[in-house]
Amino acid sequence: MRDGHQGTGPGAITPDGCAVELYSRLPVGVEPDVVASAVPGGARILELGSGVGRMTRPLLERGFAVTAVDESAEMLEHVRGARTICSPIEHLDLGETFDAVLLASFLVHTGDVEVRRGLLDACARHVAEGGCVLIQREGEDYHTNVPRERVDPSGFTVRTVSADPVGDGVDAVRVEYEFPDAVWTQTFRARPLTEEQFEEVLAEAGLRVDRYLTEDRTWVRAVPSGRGTDGGEDGEEAGRRDRGR
Repeated sequence: MRDGHQGTGPGAITPDGCAVELYSRLPVGVEPDVVASAVPGGARILELGSGVGRMTRPLLERGFAVTAVDESAEMLEHVRGARTICSPIEHLDLGETFDAVLLASFLVHTGDVEVRRGLLDACARHVAEGGCVLIQREGEDYHTNVPRERVDPSGFTVRTVSADPVGDGVDAVRVEYEFPDAVWTQTFRARPLTEEQFEEVLAEAGLRVDRYLTEDRTWVRAVPSGRGTDGGEDGEEAGRRDRGR
């Protein structure tokens, strides 16, 4: 188990506290549409932290070639139709590059600075010339709007119970998932990042924001520093446009 992470409930629990059975039940959200809007058709995608393949399946259905990476063999057993690799993301070095590298699930907010650097270095190491890195950020009120809950149309309730400071700018976040027949919890360490701080940690890895993909700015298209955007804008102008919204 990773330091500061814990999970409870039926079935296997991964090193970061995720329950395999829980993630096999969660519905697909808008994420595959966001990804499809930011990369060319038929792109080769490296999905870091794929879990059970909740996003992998719809990406494959859209015609993308997906390589799914997760440190949990139990998670990867549920992935179908994609190449799978069992490895911690921060240690990954495949010796090949991809049109798009995907880092979802707020992984960029991990509380461990060295792990975060490893995650972003892995993204930069595996993105092809002319490719991009798609990153999911936390919402602005993720750590302050607690407790909160949401009832999913499919019939389960997810609650963010607490986000308690544990030092060095890191919070211990506890989330509960209540289904009619089972309850799971996950506790993990997360580091809030302002937009400015987020862009600074990208720069450390040789990446920069190309554009924000969603209105809430939680999904980001990043590219290696020095590259122009896919629309032909130069990077400095694109940065001014995005920050000026």
